[in-house]
Amino acid sequence: MVLKIVFIITLGFQTVINMTRPVITLYASELGASPLEIGILTAAFALFPLLFAIQAGKLADKLGDRIPVFIGLFSIIVGMAIPFSFPSMWALFVSQFFVGIGSVFIPVSLQNVLGNSATKENRDHYFSMLGMAVATGALIGPIIGGFVTEHISYSFSFLLSMLIGIVPVIFTFFLPVMKRQGSANHYGMLSSIKLLQNPLLQKALFSSALVLYSRDIFVAYFPLYAKSFHMSDSTIGIIIAVQGLAMIIVRVFLPKLIDVLGRDRVLLISIIVAGTSFLLMPFSENMIFMGILSSLMGLGLGCGQPLSMTTTYNASPKSRTGEVLGLRLTTNRLSQLIAPLLFGVIGASAGIMSVFLVSGVFLVSGTFWIRQEKVKLSEVKEN
Repeated sequence: MVLKIVFIITLGFQTVINMTRPVITLYASELGASPLEIGILTAAFALFPLLFAIQAGKLADKLGDRIPVFIGLFSIIVGMAIPFSFPSMWALFVSQFFVGIGSVFIPVSLQNVLGNSATKENRDHYFSMLGMAVATGALIGPIIGGFVTEHISYSFSFLLSMLIGIVPVIFTFFLPVMKRQGSANHYGMLSSIKLLQNPLLQKALFSSALVLYSRDIFVAYFPLYAKSFHMSDSTIGIIIAVQGLAMIIVRVFLPKLIDVLGRDRVLLISIIVAGTSFLLMPFSENMIFMGILSSLMGLGLGCGQPLSMTTTYNASPKSRTGEVLGLRLTTNRLSQLIAPLLFGVIGASAGIMSVFLVSGVFLVSGTFWIRQEKVKLSEVKEN
C-alpha cells in the first residue's frame, strides 16, 4: 500500500516537473533569453535544495514524512502559478526558486518512507519502483508539455501543471507518519559532512550527481539545439519523452541486471552508454537518430538513480537516514547548480553543440573515478 501511494505522488510530482522544465527553456528563449541566461535559470532550480536539503532530511526524521511532502507539493503549485499569472523572465526565475524548494522536501521524504517500509531484501525493488514513477513522469510530462505549448499556449501549460499537482496533494494524506527521534537531530552541519568519509557513500553520491546533472543539461539544452533545426515543440517533447520510456524499460529489468552483472558493473556500463550518446548527439540533425540517442541516454541514466538511492540508504546510520538522503540531494543539487552555469558559459561562447560534447566527456571520465573507488573499497574489505 505504501509503495502504491509513493508511486502515485512521485508520478504526479515528476509529471509536473518534466512537463514544465523543457517549456521553461522554450518560453525563456521566446522571451529573448541567451544560452547563459537559460543556464542561470536552470541553475536557479538547484539553489534552495543545495542550501536546505540536509535540514529538510533532518526535518523528515523529526516530524515524519507527510508534512514535508505536503509543503513541497504546495510550493511547486505556487511555482507554477507565478509564470501563469506573470508572463515574464523574472516570473520564471521566481518560479524555479519555489519549485526548487518543493524538490527539496518531496524526494528526501518519499525515499525515507520507502527505505523505512522496505526490508533489506526488497529495498532494491522498492527504489526501482520509485525510479519507475520518476521515469513515467519523464515520459508523459514532456509529451503533454510539448503538445500544450504548440497547440494552446505556454501559459496554459502552467495552469494544467497546477491542476495535475493537486492529485498528489490528496494522496499525501495517506502517507504513514514515521518519526525517527534520535541523536541525528542534534548534529550540526559539520557532522553531516563527516558522513562523506564513508567511501561507499562517496561513490553513491558522486554517481547520483553525475547522472542527475546530465539529465538536467539534456532537458535544458536539447530544446534549444532542436529549435535550431526548426523542430516543433511537440516533436521536441516526444524526443525527450523517449528518454523517459527507455528509463522505464531499463528499470523493469534492473533487478535482473544487478543479479547477472553486479551492481558496480551495471553502474559503469550505464554511465558509459549515456556519455557516448551525449557525444554523438551534436553530429545528428535527423529526428529519428536523435530519438535513438535520447533513448540510449535513458537506458544509461535510468540505472544510476535507483542504484545510488539504495546504496545511500544502506550506508546510512538508521537514525539519520533522512539526513543522509538530504546529503545525497545536496550533492545532486550542487551538480545541478554548477553544471548549468558552466554549460551556459560554454554554450554562449562555443555554441550549443559544445554543451553535449563536454557533458559526454564528463560522463565517460566519471566512470574512471568510480572504478578507482571500487578498487579502494575492495582493498579496504580485504584488509
